[in-house]
Amino acid sequence: MDQKTTIYDIAKKLDITAATVSRALNNNPKISEVTRKLVLETAAKMNYKQNRLAQSLRSGKSNNVGVIVPRIDSNFFASAIRGIEEELRPEGYHVIICQTLEDENRQAENITTLLNAQVDGILMSISHLSKENDPVIRNVINKNVPLVFFDRKKNMDGVSSVTINDFEAGYLATKNLIEQGCKRIAHLTGDQTLEIYVNRYDGFKKALLDNDLKLNPDYVFQTKSNVEAGRQAIDRLLSLDPPPDGIFSSSDFAALGVIQELQERGIKVPEEFCVFGFGNEPFTRFMELTISSVDQSPLEMGRMAAKVFLEQINNTDNVKIEKKVVLTPELHIRKSSTRIK
Repeated sequence: MDQKTTIYDIAKKLDITAATVSRALNNNPKISEVTRKLVLETAAKMNYKQNRLAQSLRSGKSNNVGVIVPRIDSNFFASAIRGIEEELRPEGYHVIICQTLEDENRQAENITTLLNAQVDGILMSISHLSKENDPVIRNVINKNVPLVFFDRKKNMDGVSSVTINDFEAGYLATKNLIEQGCKRIAHLTGDQTLEIYVNRYDGFKKALLDNDLKLNPDYVFQTKSNVEAGRQAIDRLLSLDPPPDGIFSSSDFAALGVIQELQERGIKVPEEFCVFGFGNEPFTRFMELTISSVDQSPLEMGRMAAKVFLEQINNTDNVKIEKKVVLTPELHIRKSSTRIK
């Protein structure tokens, strides 16, 4: 096995002390720019690799940040991760990505693994099945590791979060359907143990109330975020008497299933039935019948979550920072909810 280059080898090559080499490699301000550059160039030529574990033990920082999401194959979470990395990488941090696949045990394992890896912080969107007082999440706080929730969150003391205003989003999407003449509006909601779906549902109800429309409990279905779930929901809704004439879905994928089922039944969208989705998935704007949707601003959300983490980790006053950042939702009103007048 080839012998690894050490700082002593570099020092001998340059006829300087090992301490000077170490300071140059760690950007010590006492080292001149000329010396620092010479050391770095020599280290590169000699294929020197810094021992990151030893570095982290000395500095108390690993320069690694854990990111936990339900799924990495989601456009929303992929964009959020991109925003996080774009914000953290220039600051010298590396991102370790974990996914829970909506499994609480897997989520707990991810957190434990990241803590054992001595990450400097955890940015997290909780899984569907998380308990309200998860002791594993509490352990992050107890260890004084900065924790920032984004999108899906729990209300926990000492924990910052970055979300969009889901209540306002639900309200405005429903209001758009009402303005298009819809009188019997249904809602496809998500898991009601998650605050984001509760808030969207509350916004939906408030928009109906403010416009003197009755909430029909039969028009509200809890569904998964997939096309088949949307198809099944609209199949049941159309069997009601009277059936709805519009729908606000908390998922673009379910909204797509709704539209596919309506079109197969010969029901015209939006002339006879209006549809509004949530998430602004890429397919919503590229279909022949474009789908109205709420933009969750995942890139901005990721960047903001990273900024909140950096503010916490760089806090020199030893004061606990807790921020609740709420982004303004943006509506993209397209063909699926726009009736020609």
